[in-house]
Amino acid sequence: MILHSILILLLSLFGTSVWSEQEINLLFAGDAMQHGPQINAARQADGSFDYTPCFRYLKNEIEAADYAVVNLECPLGGLPYSGYPAFSAPDAFAAQLKASGFDLLLTANNHCLDRRDAGLRRTISALDAMEIPHTGTFASMKKRGELSPMIVDIKGVKVAMLSYTYGTNGIPVQGNVAVNYIDRKLISADVDSARARGASVICVNLHWGVEYKLLPVESQTSLAEWLVEEKGVDLIIGGHPHVIEPMVIRHSRRYGKDVLLVYSLGNFISNQNGDDSRGGAMVHVSLGLISGKPCRISASYRLFFCQKPMKRGENYCLIPAHRPELVRDDSRCAFDVFMRNARHIFSTYNVGVNEAACGESMPLRPYLDCSVPALLLR
Repeated sequence: MILHSILILLLSLFGTSVWSEQEINLLFAGDAMQHGPQINAARQADGSFDYTPCFRYLKNEIEAADYAVVNLECPLGGLPYSGYPAFSAPDAFAAQLKASGFDLLLTANNHCLDRRDAGLRRTISALDAMEIPHTGTFASMKKRGELSPMIVDIKGVKVAMLSYTYGTNGIPVQGNVAVNYIDRKLISADVDSARARGASVICVNLHWGVEYKLLPVESQTSLAEWLVEEKGVDLIIGGHPHVIEPMVIRHSRRYGKDVLLVYSLGNFISNQNGDDSRGGAMVHVSLGLISGKPCRISASYRLFFCQKPMKRGENYCLIPAHRPELVRDDSRCAFDVFMRNARHIFSTYNVGVNEAACGESMPLRPYLDCSVPALLLR
């Protein structure tokens, strides 16, 4: 009774808004790539590039989030455009990511120096000219000091968006440009600085792990443990392996809160051919805050498949898992295998993160000519 009376008094003094929960909804996608065939498929007769067909079935979902993030894994290095191993994508690709609803492009990845320092600087100037927010690489050390750590305002909540990469394919920084490499001292300083500047939520985006491995390796798990227990971050979102890896909501013993850990979202869009590289996941994150402090976190994922063009005039297209009627017969086997493998990994290893329902999900049709992945036989 006494506690109830105290609560009534506090509510009368400060109002109910102090005690109400505020919610922000975030969305993260994986590696947005531009291989040579993708560039050719987007090229128009007049020399321009059109990427509008690529994301049309995901656009509404991306736009619905309060804030959406994707990894731009190709510099905008200018002509001549090129795919793997040294990427340089048309500016129109980044412009379409923005038009499709993404609010932030991450640029710290192993391909950010494919066109060396000049390509990195051009990427930044092109994104700035298109008014596309970005973080992870910087035109100079001075600019890094001015712009990092990046703190964005999402419905009145200050969220730090940090981005780091394990390396740059052996290509060193040759001038004064800055790349955020994974370094615990650097990350620690950025996290501390973000908090000092008023960030309520800390999100660390990491380009890490081993390509094509469906489970995290020790370098990932140990860094994640440090970020959760030593630095007290709220979100860890990973990419680089080009396949999905598990998602876990785990509890920080030291900080007494839940943390979302996503080891890899896989490819967002690419021309890769592996069974597990033909698609990826988007993770939806709901954060509840009281008086500006995180009090609740929940997450779910949606899978999608990258369907390649079969004839001139067609483009690449991302197809949500719940829209199998959009899959051509020639892509059905690859669609089925990707979905089965991804769902097997997530259902086996995810903790607290399930697939989001969206419309009626049609059962996958069996195909006798589909090879059974070894992973499913364990």
